[in-house]
Amino acid sequence: MSKTSSLQPAEAAIRRKVGRPARLTRELVAEAAHEVGFENLTMRTVADHLGVSVPGLYHYVRNKEDLLRLAAEVSSGRMQLPEDHGQHWAVWLYECAVHNRRAFVAEPGLLKQFVDGAIGADKNSDSMDTVLGTLVRQGFTIHEARLAYGLISEFAIGAAVSIIRERLAAVEGRPTLAEFHRVLAVRDPAELAHIRALVADITTDPTTGFHESLGTILRGIAAERGSRWGPIEDKLKALAADHSTRAAR
Repeated sequence: MSKTSSLQPAEAAIRRKVGRPARLTRELVAEAAHEVGFENLTMRTVADHLGVSVPGLYHYVRNKEDLLRLAAEVSSGRMQLPEDHGQHWAVWLYECAVHNRRAFVAEPGLLKQFVDGAIGADKNSDSMDTVLGTLVRQGFTIHEARLAYGLISEFAIGAAVSIIRERLAAVEGRPTLAEFHRVLAVRDPAELAHIRALVADITTDPTTGFHESLGTILRGIAAERGSRWGPIEDKLKALAADHSTRAAR
């Protein structure tokens, strides 16, 4: 995703809710949509945020879907890739996966827009070039870099979907683990042996195991490249412990 926003500083500085902006632009509408947030986003909420009428807003956007795309472009433009400071490629990819999962979990609306294809190549070319360059500098070919980052980012997106889905299920009173217990309670003890083993293995909720699974993926990439895994695994374990500690605070 793009690392820079298309908004001009002078335009972004124009404050909301103090009367009609001196010069309303599509960029300012995008900024307002981002500030309102995906959950509350409507033509009315953005118009009110800008201090303009809904009919006036239609001069700059077609509909709510257009607003959602604009908000997604602003949000994606502010998603910074982890800094490359010479760390091992596996450590950098690990940090990318953690970052991507966290960003999408924080903004489910952004994830939906990403899945719907609202964020095009013109918005993510800079970050993709950075990704490829970071891996090429560590000996990857373009093809290998694309496959490695694609695998990591797709895993992170899937992990974000699992967390969001589980949170929604919990709000509705049907978390996955509880649902498994409900099903098992009415089935014969000899049935669904593998589900029973799965439930016994899940100590908290089905979204756990992210770091372990991520390590498995990176181990596979390292094996494909003939890299020694031991030293890498030690670094990843330290990273996982650090992330777990911060998440618990």
